[in-house]
Amino acid sequence: MKALVLAGGSGTRLWPLSRKNYPKQFLKLNSTHSLLRETIERLLQVFAPEDIIVMTNKEYKFHVISDLNSIAEDRNLPPFSNIILEPVGRNTAPAIALGMKYCTGKLKCKKNEVVFICPSDHIIKPAERFAEYIRLAGGIAGKGSIVTFGIKPTRPETGYGYIKAGKPASLQARKPASYQAEKLGSLQACKRESRQAIKLASQHAEYFKVEQFTEKPDAETAQQYVSEGTYFWNSGMFAFSIGTMTDELRKYAPDITNMLDLSYDRMIADFRQMPDISIDYTVAEKSSKMAVLPLDLYWNDIGSWDSLFDVADKDEKGNVRMGDTLTIDTKDTLIISDKRLISTIGIEGCLVIDTGDALLIAKKGETQKVRKIVERLKKDKRKEADEHLTTYRPWGSYTILEEGPRYKIKRIVVNPGARLSLQMHYHRSEHWVVVRGAAEVQIGELEKNVHENESVYVPKSSLHRLANPGKVPLEIIEVQNGEYVGEDDIVRVDDVYGRKEK
Repeated sequence: MKALVLAGGSGTRLWPLSRKNYPKQFLKLNSTHSLLRETIERLLQVFAPEDIIVMTNKEYKFHVISDLNSIAEDRNLPPFSNIILEPVGRNTAPAIALGMKYCTGKLKCKKNEVVFICPSDHIIKPAERFAEYIRLAGGIAGKGSIVTFGIKPTRPETGYGYIKAGKPASLQARKPASYQAEKLGSLQACKRESRQAIKLASQHAEYFKVEQFTEKPDAETAQQYVSEGTYFWNSGMFAFSIGTMTDELRKYAPDITNMLDLSYDRMIADFRQMPDISIDYTVAEKSSKMAVLPLDLYWNDIGSWDSLFDVADKDEKGNVRMGDTLTIDTKDTLIISDKRLISTIGIEGCLVIDTGDALLIAKKGETQKVRKIVERLKKDKRKEADEHLTTYRPWGSYTILEEGPRYKIKRIVVNPGARLSLQMHYHRSEHWVVVRGAAEVQIGELEKNVHENESVYVPKSSLHRLANPGKVPLEIIEVQNGEYVGEDDIVRVDDVYGRKEK
């Protein structure tokens, strides 16, 4: 059994905190770890590291590697080696097809291998119980069903798809033990975990044939579904054998399965030709092999600010407060401050999210409309739609402190042992002031160490490189000056991270 984690989304519904260059799955929301890391750690209760595959956009490669490396280091695990980089976003149906091709082409999986599909940005508790559901779904999928995980609705939510449950299906499917335990050859562990899955099945885990899928209904229809009691929210998680899903794609999406006949490398090269369509529209709404397994646990996809409010810790007035905040006569309100103080007086049922360059104020219950703001920003070609003031790079990060005609001021943080590319700029010079740590600097033929409270000048068109040889983060203030200070004025001559010129 393999796990395919989908981590390529751009996360517009949590704007302005989540943006295209640093989306939701990498944020730390109500936790000290990113949502992606929490997802991987849940899966480790069922899967070995080599059986977990993470699919992401090529732009997020180093964010994913950073999270995976930190998990392996903290847990003393072997490195995670299975990362698929989509050359372009193409929704879940092409992504799943590419993931299956990776399994058969790179990992040499057979057609009867079960694949568990999992988004990277959900909160699910308790993790131990969720692991039992994954094992149970694996057994059901092994008998030819495509299993989707249903969530019992708690409100008439218009931001989710709905699944109508039909007739109960047989619970005679094999109750699977942990793949990792099987791999280690521990018969006792396999039997113990199998008994746990059987117990779960008998007490909580009846599953059903799927009668109907409905994508994001209006408020009146959603209320009707909740009242009927036979509908579940579509969690976006699936389990199926490679053979079963391939057969269904051949029936309903031949333009996708034609690509499955290619090699993995050719499929990646031609991935742009894939249709931009979800697995729900392609297969789930049409297939007769769909089954829904209701999850009796806590689930939240953090798909809006209202969803985050539901899961976050609250004060005695029912407020969720993150960062530097001061409230007077404020109730039932979400307040997030990135840097500066936010003060509120006499408000109730509101959302206030402040970042360095954008402020969102909304009523609770209206946050599904946040995407409309992002659409307007993109239409107006505003950089706030995609970029934060802080941008993360494989070597660290930089934050824009001030910007104007012919100048830009940044705070640059270089991780211990990391180095930037050997590069040059045609249109700007740079001044570096070290405020923490020690820098190893190369400017033309000159190489020198620059310590705290020391500075160095980088002339226009000079080859230069900045590195941190120390054991603490290096922090410098960079002042750029020139006729053009855009981020695309960079020529990389040598780069240890394999990036192309930008």
